[in-house]
Amino acid sequence: MIRHAFAALAACLALPASAQVPAAPSAPATPATASPTARQYLWEVASLTNRIYLYGTVHAGKPGFFPLPAVVDKAFAESKVVAVEADITDAAAMTRSAKTMVYEPPASLDKAVPKATWDRIQKQSARLGLPAPQVAMLKPFMAGTLLAFAEWSKLGYLPQFGVDLHLINRAKEEGKKLVELEGGDAQTAVIESLTPAETLASLEGTLNALESGLVREQITGMVNAWQAGDPALLLEVARKYNDSIPGAAAIEEKFIWSRHDAMAGKIGRMLLESKERHFVAVGALHLAGPKGLVEMLKKRGFVVRQL
Repeated sequence: MIRHAFAALAACLALPASAQVPAAPSAPATPATASPTARQYLWEVASLTNRIYLYGTVHAGKPGFFPLPAVVDKAFAESKVVAVEADITDAAAMTRSAKTMVYEPPASLDKAVPKATWDRIQKQSARLGLPAPQVAMLKPFMAGTLLAFAEWSKLGYLPQFGVDLHLINRAKEEGKKLVELEGGDAQTAVIESLTPAETLASLEGTLNALESGLVREQITGMVNAWQAGDPALLLEVARKYNDSIPGAAAIEEKFIWSRHDAMAGKIGRMLLESKERHFVAVGALHLAGPKGLVEMLKKRGFVVRQL
């Protein structure tokens, strides 16, 4: 969801180089190192007639993330269809979404939020190397998204090395069928469903987390959990954010867990109605915990095992 929002933003605005989303190379030179016995953030899901792969991704990365581990590459190679939340390389869809995320002049963010909040935004923008006039064009949720991605970039995790982008580009290069679980328009609708109070709370929560150093801590924790193939650890990282930032749990419910019934239904149809092997890639948090897709698919009677 956040990755889609950032991609939509990049499609609409001329962002700083550190924040842009160019195509990811399909095989950067420095491979990630991992124990050969380590589990990956990858599951095989089986019905009586088919099996698919379910892979959790992170939306910004480093060249050292690639090539992906051998078990992931093997699963991808076996799959005829790649399913993602939304195709973030679809420029038309991203531009269409982005137009709902920026203000029409003379409206601007500095006029829409309290002065104290705008002062905090300017301070973080300066620290992260973002021009304040550019940030002022954005609606509150998008401003928070840009600031968060700029913090990822400051730590060396760049959107152009996002794992989902890598998989989308690779699917297209290899001629695999690419399908969307939701699509950009559906994800934009979730963003638009936020009330003005929720969008302001989300922005101020992001500012609180940036100022306290919690965002940096969260980034490290998320990447470590993903690389360790540990959804329980990832869920604990998310819970710490929710415990620290007022209103964060409610936003997480809307942006993550509330979408899973529809996602699980589509994945179930892949297993029951299709004979084709699918490689399903979604943000890693979607696979964690009792409300995550892994547990939901187990409850629907499918056989699930982590690879």
